[in-house]
Amino acid sequence: QVQLAESGGGMVQPGGSLKLSCVISGRPFNNLVMAWLRQAPGKEHEFVASISDTGGRTLYADSVKGRSSISRNNAKNGIYLQMNSLTPEDTAVYHCAARRGFSMTTTNSGYDYWGQGTQVTVSS
Repeated sequence: QVQLAESGGGMVQPGGSLKLSCVISGRPFNNLVMAWLRQAPGKEHEFVASISDTGGRTLYADSVKGRSSISRNNAKNGIYLQMNSLTPEDTAVYHCAARRGFSMTTTNSGYDYWGQGTQVTVSS
């Protein structure tokens, strides 16, 4: 059974930073495209960032580009999302997701496995 477990969420003041982590188990990690998606209260899931199987390619939503960085460690079956200059608009549940194969997508339905999510709240 494939499982994704996120951690690192919490409450932070505007302008602050957080680093989210996700560990996947239950299947080989090195042939999965990985991503972070988020869901704010009352809204649909929104793509945040994705990273290719080798880590050589990354994709970011315009809303986080330039202040976020996605990375992966294939030896540890983990991906990470460093977010800086956080604003209240970043408040959401952040989900780690995995996609079989090698093509990248920003579409929610393109991801085969999802974690339960970790809450990020940006508030003063």
